[in-house]
Amino acid sequence: MPEQKIRKALLLLISVSAVIRIFLAWSLELVNDEVYYWTYALYPDISHFDHPPMVGWIIQLFSLNLHLDSELFLRFGSVIFGSLNCFVIYQIGKQMKDPQTGLYAALLYSASTYGFFITGVLILPDTPQMLFWMLSLMFFIKACQAETVDKAAGAHILIAGLFTGLGLLSKYTTGFIWIGVLVYVIAFDRKWLKSTWFYIAIATSLLIFSPVIYWNAKNDFISFSYQGERINFFTSSLRWDYLLTEFTGELLYNNPVNFILLTLSLIALYRNEISINIRYSRLVLLISIPLISAFIAFSLFRRTLPHWNAPAYSTLLLFAAVYLRDRAGSNKLLPVPIRIAGILLLVMVILGWLQVTIGLVGFTNQQKTNPAELGKHDISLEITGWHQIGRKFPRIIEQEKEKRKFHDECALISYRWFPAANLDYYIGHPNHLKTLAIGSINEIHKYYWINKKRGGFYYGMDGYFITTSYDYADPFKIFETFFERIEPLDTIKIERSGKHVMNAFVYRLENMKRLPVIK
Repeated sequence: MPEQKIRKALLLLISVSAVIRIFLAWSLELVNDEVYYWTYALYPDISHFDHPPMVGWIIQLFSLNLHLDSELFLRFGSVIFGSLNCFVIYQIGKQMKDPQTGLYAALLYSASTYGFFITGVLILPDTPQMLFWMLSLMFFIKACQAETVDKAAGAHILIAGLFTGLGLLSKYTTGFIWIGVLVYVIAFDRKWLKSTWFYIAIATSLLIFSPVIYWNAKNDFISFSYQGERINFFTSSLRWDYLLTEFTGELLYNNPVNFILLTLSLIALYRNEISINIRYSRLVLLISIPLISAFIAFSLFRRTLPHWNAPAYSTLLLFAAVYLRDRAGSNKLLPVPIRIAGILLLVMVILGWLQVTIGLVGFTNQQKTNPAELGKHDISLEITGWHQIGRKFPRIIEQEKEKRKFHDECALISYRWFPAANLDYYIGHPNHLKTLAIGSINEIHKYYWINKKRGGFYYGMDGYFITTSYDYADPFKIFETFFERIEPLDTIKIERSGKHVMNAFVYRLENMKRLPVIK
């Protein structure tokens, strides 16, 4: 197939994908994690409680330091990086075999839920990690194809080390790249050990990552210990249900068709029925398999999330691309499996968007449901209704002002990092109300530091608490030891397509009598 035709197809793929992702980024409210990372941009630092700082810096960059403070611009880095990822994986596939393989890799990546939506629409630490992961892989592959570590190969190793360092500033799991590379070098390519470039590359990664180490050293290594506890399986018994959940998530996050192709390509690789340079296959396997294996092992004991090892699955798509290339011939632009994968992704995206925006499936009967549980089982309500609450809450404040109950020192008060960040972005920030959080540091995360920056709590303080029927929390149980009075104030009805689908309950918290001690 002429390379010019392949390039046109790649450009069309990137353009159409970007347009769809821009629409999704504009039309959907922020999910819990995204709105929390908005606080990384609002209060930037060299690291944070749960993640390194890169995602906050990306939000700052593409929103012009939050001057363009809408869902689209908070997510715009994901749209751009998603397009770049598609181009980079094309380049890697082209490098490993030929341009047609690169196109297949780009198509498979674009058909991945993780590649298209999670890192291409949502703004998460995975967004910059995925780009730097792919760039690191590209330059490590360039380096491993050289017979000697000459100046050109050394420069490729150094650039790969730089991008791996930037990946570490995005998410800790990027460290699996260096684990894979070190095993590859020791087992199969020891000439790297004689090159100064190799050690400079390692030092470069560590130097770039050093601000995170410094921040943790100043904060009792709290981020490392928190993340370590999330995967600590010594305190848990065997949980097959967690493993099933992890496997199901991996299937959906990577697209079932992609998952099947990955499996077939790995079987073909094992049988030596796939035409790929052995150096490439060794490096790709050693970077990918340890990450996948680690989190599958963790999922036997602890609850894990499928996107934690998704970069490794995205890397293995290169094998699937080679596998398809070997079987499709030289004139096949869109093999049948890729068409099916793309259609399946499109169906999932359309159905998901329709559920969020109009509610295709109703999970509760409004007439027969406890108002505090309305919408409880509809996960799409997690990103529905915050704009409505934000528009209707000022009316409540005006009523409070008329009763002389509201004053400038009143705050929105929550009990967990979410919905604290949701309240902060959609309600507090637009209405010039500070948002604070009461709870342990494992519950409130960055709000431990945000509380301090916003003046914290004081005796006699008043505030407001808002909770939804989707994720209802009883304020009397949470705050009764902290406030003298807790009074139900109003109920905001959340509607979708003219249907009452959820409630938001507003409470007044009066006269703080005990200051929270956050540990």
